[in-house]
Amino acid sequence: MKETYLDFASTTPVRKEALKEALPYFEEKFGNPSSFHSNGLVAKNAMKKSRETIAKILNCNSEEIIFTGSGTESINLAIKGIAFKAMLENKTNGTGCAARGTFITQKTEHHAVLETMNWLKKFGFEVIELDVDPEGVVDLNELRKILGKQLEEKKKVLLVSIMYANNEIGTIQPIQEIAQIVHEHKTLLHTDACQGAEYLVLDTKKLGMDMLTINGSKVYAFKGSGLLYKRKGVEIEPLIHGGGHEGGMRAGTENISAIVALATALELAQKEKVKEGARLTKLRNYFISKVQKEIPNTVLNGSIKHRLSNNVNISFEGVEGESILLRLNEKGIRVSTGSACTSQSLEPSHVLLALGRPHELAHASIRFTLGKTTTKQQLDYTIKELKETIKFLRMISSAWNKDVKK
Repeated sequence: MKETYLDFASTTPVRKEALKEALPYFEEKFGNPSSFHSNGLVAKNAMKKSRETIAKILNCNSEEIIFTGSGTESINLAIKGIAFKAMLENKTNGTGCAARGTFITQKTEHHAVLETMNWLKKFGFEVIELDVDPEGVVDLNELRKILGKQLEEKKKVLLVSIMYANNEIGTIQPIQEIAQIVHEHKTLLHTDACQGAEYLVLDTKKLGMDMLTINGSKVYAFKGSGLLYKRKGVEIEPLIHGGGHEGGMRAGTENISAIVALATALELAQKEKVKEGARLTKLRNYFISKVQKEIPNTVLNGSIKHRLSNNVNISFEGVEGESILLRLNEKGIRVSTGSACTSQSLEPSHVLLALGRPHELAHASIRFTLGKTTTKQQLDYTIKELKETIKFLRMISSAWNKDVKK
């Protein structure tokens, strides 16, 4: 069996169409888009066309798109940009450096959001993390209650950041309802849409977004590419200063090749979304059903109803996820124990702990994420090897044998 790659939530290969469109901008059309000669104008026009393509997908103005170097950078720009703006306004108004304002997020966010907000605490900002239910869905009543309380106490909520779909368990948030609640309480909403961009609606008007993050490595474009949609009227401070690139929001010569690839990949994803989503949903449900039927004592993590079409996250009682991953890797099967960004950590998944899973189950999870090259044959092979792997690991597990004897 050839390599079976089931870690598309970690990163995707660059699709041929995107690479083909991007290649000329490495050599023939290598100009700097800020240059006024012909070479520069070619690059500038390519960037303009790409921005217009993406703007059409997001249903926004071209000027509302800021190209960045990653999803993490876009998230930092959105959150810190709001925070720094508030700090400057406080200084201008003579209000000093006391309580700056409040940021609200959820406990299952990507670390790019959680760590950025945690860093802001050093500057006097308050951060509130919302609970989620056992399927990973935000408690909307808690959100209403907290926003209402902040208003009553005359505390300014600067930003709410809730991800569109979770990178570990695939749970899709009711983002339109969240947007409505946030706007009713006169504040702003940012969403990390990195995992959902390939599969979900990206119409910023329909969703009610003030800011939205996408990265290239999750949509079959380049690693090291991304964007931040920022609604006109939302004021933020830039993180990177220099020239007037990206409307003054992100200094540095733009990566034209990556931008062209990102626009191409997103455009193709829109055309294929319905058909590919249906295909992956069928494969996903087949895989979940077969695993639950053939391997006892397994727990599916996340919502089955409100779930990304390509995501399967399962805990296998009595074994550790790292051991499963390594043995499957020997068989040519590539999976993850959670978010690839934290795969070096020995700590259990913060997402699964937030769902209420005990440490043992949180340590025993494997994330399988499907993609464009995934076939039923690959899934059957994975189930076969997975079944043998779990059987072997449980056989040599003293903890599992002890529990079985009980």
